[in-house]
Amino acid sequence: MQELFKKAFEELGYNTEVRIVKSNKDADFQCDDCFKLAKEYHKAPIMIAEEVVKKINEAKNFSQYFKEVVAATPGFINIKVSDEYLCNNLRSLMDKEILGSTKENHTIVVDYGGPNVAKPLHVGHIRPAIIGQSIYNILKFKGNKVIGDVHLGDIGTQMGQVIYGILKDFPDTKPEDVEVTLDYLNETYPKISALCKEDEEVKAKCLEITKNLQDGDPKYQILWKKIWDTSVADIKRIYDYLDVHFDYWYGESHAHKQFPEMLEYMEKQNVIKIDDGAKIIEVKEKDDKIEMPPCLIQKSDGAYLYATSDLGTIWQRVKDFHPDEIIYVVDGRQSMYFEQVFRAARKSHIFEGILQHHGNGTVNGPNNKPFKTRDGGTLKLEDLILKVKEEFINLREENKNMDEEDIDKIVNAIIKFADLQNNLERNYIFDIKKFSEVVGKTGPYILYTYLRINKIINESTNKLSNAIYSETDRALRLKLLEVSDVLDLASKERRPHYIAEYLYELSVLANNFYQNNKVAGLTGIQKEDFNTVLNFNNYVIKTLLHLLGISIPKVM
Repeated sequence: MQELFKKAFEELGYNTEVRIVKSNKDADFQCDDCFKLAKEYHKAPIMIAEEVVKKINEAKNFSQYFKEVVAATPGFINIKVSDEYLCNNLRSLMDKEILGSTKENHTIVVDYGGPNVAKPLHVGHIRPAIIGQSIYNILKFKGNKVIGDVHLGDIGTQMGQVIYGILKDFPDTKPEDVEVTLDYLNETYPKISALCKEDEEVKAKCLEITKNLQDGDPKYQILWKKIWDTSVADIKRIYDYLDVHFDYWYGESHAHKQFPEMLEYMEKQNVIKIDDGAKIIEVKEKDDKIEMPPCLIQKSDGAYLYATSDLGTIWQRVKDFHPDEIIYVVDGRQSMYFEQVFRAARKSHIFEGILQHHGNGTVNGPNNKPFKTRDGGTLKLEDLILKVKEEFINLREENKNMDEEDIDKIVNAIIKFADLQNNLERNYIFDIKKFSEVVGKTGPYILYTYLRINKIINESTNKLSNAIYSETDRALRLKLLEVSDVLDLASKERRPHYIAEYLYELSVLANNFYQNNKVAGLTGIQKEDFNTVLNFNNYVIKTLLHLLGISIPKVM
């Protein structure tokens, strides 16, 4: 269509890059190039629009592409495509791989999750996990080699604090004989963490233990492994419930092993400076509009920092995976920190590829503040899941008799669609009751649409005539043709919300189709056409739900 319109503009003496866009009003598509041409050629936009429309209508192949092309005040060109053109494009799309989107072939590491070992997962961990898994799924669907890494915080201060608690509670027990349970971790970490805020001596001792652990103290290493095994098993259990998975369960402890080799390489690049005994890399640039502090690599006492760990992780990923790009799905409030780390990585030449931080906003309670427990503490992620599950089960009497596996799939859909329908950078309010409903912009509504349509599909067929039977039929087919562009945009910008928004719009149109077209009892070509369109509709819904990490239950 753009080529046909560009030719018409050129034949009339107008030079423009034609842009055809989707219309939501009186047409299928719209061209608004006449407005910018009006200033250049000193004509009213509607005059140019009428000239172009006349030229298009005179074309010999007009009916092959268009049903109607009209000029509309103050200068739009409204386009309605022919039934034949629409059906030909839909047939073509049904035969294409990856739903007609552009094939990609890059090696991409996605860093998402980021929990701290020895601490329970809290509600703040939900967004990096869900968004990161969806980005991973989208990039993999498009043909990329994708590597997912959880990047555990497993050798930081909290480990020193828990080890301090163990030494205090079991002074006469050999490290190998200590039993570290989940209940013990959930009790000990907050207790010692609070003690460190009150007692400088305890805090100093915990920091000393952490430093000795990082330096390889064998007694502490034994306790560390026990803590790691217990905590990570529970983290995996909750991630498994959310259908969030990782190819590698690496942590800061793995990056730690890279430091000597990496620092030696950095020294050779002449980028490390000594500042009051500490090692830093200056990352400030001339055009910075805000103050950009140096990236601190090693403290004067020899201790390493988070930045050292992240740079060591980049070093390891380059050696192991040779990525073209590394993506970080981490809280948006860490944007300054990641800019420092990325600049240090580029300046020291440890990675020449693309580094991107996709910072997520927070998930808030009804008061638009981060979720808290009744006593003001941070809400555990498992408690949020249980709240959603309880709300859904109690929403309707029949929900109480549902299969447990189906309930879990719906709970996942509630949580994930509530999150992924938002631009990842935005904060949003998680309204459990609202997002559990089977009406409105919710996960259950998308699932319900799929299952409702699935009941009336009589057979699987790819036969499609050139007939369109109603405006709701036409609207659904046009929306299906948008899926390629939606996938390309979601992949390019790493924004799953484009897919979530499209799924909702498609579901609305599919339900309108269902309500306004008699499908049951049809015979002949119309039956085949409707079966083909609805089959493809559900294939698109199922495929895109998978990209969001949502599975479809058997019944609702």
